[in-house]
Amino acid sequence: MARIAGVNLPAKKRIEVALTYIYGIGPSRAKEILARTGIDPDTRVMDLTEQEVSALRREVESYTVEGDLRRQVRNHIQRLIDIGCYRGIRHKIGLPVRGQKTRSNARTWKGPRPAKAGKRK
Repeated sequence: MARIAGVNLPAKKRIEVALTYIYGIGPSRAKEILARTGIDPDTRVMDLTEQEVSALRREVESYTVEGDLRRQVRNHIQRLIDIGCYRGIRHKIGLPVRGQKTRSNARTWKGPRPAKAGKRK
């Protein structure tokens, strides 16, 4: 099992997929990292050599990932809330931020519907 950027990568997955377990690395960035390090995307994590793992670590360190990226995103959202802009207000009250309709949808943001009084199941 390889540990990169504080994340244990699953041993039986292809390295191309396993890199996406790191917050801030998606499929396209994973391919880019593998192309730069010269590692075959079809290689399983358990089959990586120590040199390949260290090369991956060095390459991933050049990006903002995991804790630093989470902190950065949280600070950006907090800045919006502090200045009181529309997007900040939407974040604060727990409603969709990007202009979606909320009359019938937005259950993820708004939470479960309140129970209606007198309704039989």
